[in-house]
Amino acid sequence: MSRPAPPADSAAFCADLVRSHDFPRYAATLFAPAAERRALLALYAFNVEIVRVRDQVSQPLPGEIRLQWWTDMLSGHVHGSAEGNPVAAELLHAIHDFDLPVEPLSLLADEHQFDLYNDPMPTMAALEGYLAATSSALFGLAARVLAPPSEVVEHLARHAGLAQGIVQVIANLPRDAAHRQLFLPQQLLEKHNCSMEDVFAGKDTPQLHAVLTQLSGEARQHVTTATSLLTQVAPSVRPAFLPLSQVRVDLKRLSHPGRNPFTLQPPSRLRTLWTLWRASRSREFTK
Repeated sequence: MSRPAPPADSAAFCADLVRSHDFPRYAATLFAPAAERRALLALYAFNVEIVRVRDQVSQPLPGEIRLQWWTDMLSGHVHGSAEGNPVAAELLHAIHDFDLPVEPLSLLADEHQFDLYNDPMPTMAALEGYLAATSSALFGLAARVLAPPSEVVEHLARHAGLAQGIVQVIANLPRDAAHRQLFLPQQLLEKHNCSMEDVFAGKDTPQLHAVLTQLSGEARQHVTTATSLLTQVAPSVRPAFLPLSQVRVDLKRLSHPGRNPFTLQPPSRLRTLWTLWRASRSREFTK
């Protein structure tokens, strides 16, 4: 049964939201086929809404209520207000048109409940589980918009998401530390004798650099694996993985010797566009 498309201004709202809050993913959609771009923007707008909850509330309970609204909406327990929400309307339309599974979307929202509390990330395995349910899931869903699912695509999505997520943990350290929140695994801090309080105080120590070096190495391994898997998937699905090219650039920038890990260094939008454009024309994304 066909589902009427939401009004065009809902699509424009999602595009503006992603452009403002997740420019690399927005820019990547410019290289995807026009027919699928709207669904990709709906997915990414949903992700923006979920990730932003942490910054929109001062206490965990209101944040949990907001996240619960999204999981209720995805399970069909929210009706009129869902259609009135442009992101929800666009997401439901994308789910219908591209037969997207609801479970990973609900799990993505559930996993971000961790963001609402100041509990430390306990282990590397816990961090990988969190990133698999968030960053990797988003890559996997975007890939399903562009091509039928396959085992190799899911494998690629997992490694791409782990690489991107780890790089984001390193890049977001200044903001997270200022909120006394830590996504750096406690296991790695203890291994390298890095004090959590020193991190919260913004102290640039050799011990912290040792933690970040190990994390960067983990990200680099995932990038290498994901890049090798790109050649094994159909060219039609590769635009979903264009953000991986930005991950490589960010990882190199964040791993620069002598860099202060508490200095925010977001890449310019022009440089991001240039990175994605070059990648879109490279052999790994076209052949």
